Amino acid sequence: MAKATRKRATARKAPSRQANQSQISPLSQSRTQTLLVILLIVVSFFSGYLFFKLKNLEQGGGLPNQAQLPQQAPADVKAAKPSANSDHWRGPKDARYVWVEYSDLECPFCKTIHPNLVKLQADYPGKFAWIYRHYPLSFHPKAQKTAEAVECAAEQGGDDAFWKMVDAIFEKMPDLELSQLPQVAKEAGLDSAALKQCLDSGKNEKKVKDQLAEGVKAGVQATPTSVIFDTKTGKTTTVEGAVPYDQLKQAIDKALAAE
Repeated sequence: MAKATRKRATARKAPSRQANQSQISPLSQSRTQTLLVILLIVVSFFSGYLFFKLKNLEQGGGLPNQAQLPQQAPADVKAAKPSANSDHWRGPKDARYVWVEYSDLECPFCKTIHPNLVKLQADYPGKFAWIYRHYPLSFHPKAQKTAEAVECAAEQGGDDAFWKMVDAIFEKMPDLELSQLPQVAKEAGLDSAALKQCLDSGKNEKKVKDQLAEGVKAGVQATPTSVIFDTKTGKTTTVEGAVPYDQLKQAIDKALAAE
């Protein structure tokens, strides 16, 4: 009889444990949901942080909607002296002042500043030369190969062909596909088959990467970054970011005023 009583007592206690478990379960679910919300907030924060860091690298400082504002240039940006043999010139090679541009052909801010630099040089005929140095950013998948393509163009037609390809690529970005580069060369009056063969060979890969390394060594941290180089004194002035035309004009006016 005692055993039967204990069994009945045990049977009566079982629902009580189930009831306690059913009361704890919603609390556990609530804690789990809270942890998931916190995790999502943390992930969102770091995703946003990385996004703004990438944009910051492109534009040279500031938030994305500040791309057209003047940026504080790093004090240690020191470009290598312009070379008549290795650099691609737009303008007189004996010019005292040389606008050295570190740029990325897929960079939207480089695309923005490009026509302003074309206009600036037209407004100051013969006053300064402009050279282009490659600084392809790793997160731009078309930057490296388009840089190699303009070097292939230069092999066919020198500096004139180089700048024609640069102009055309900027005009067609961001929609331009790498497979279209031979057609762009053809439109620029070049041999498209020769350009494709040159591009496929990868012969200019090292040249582009060497220019990138030179820019890194000089202290370039963003695209576009420009350095006004006084070949007479060696003095340089850095202009960083896609600043408006008026600020480009102010920079060259200040350099010319030192003559």
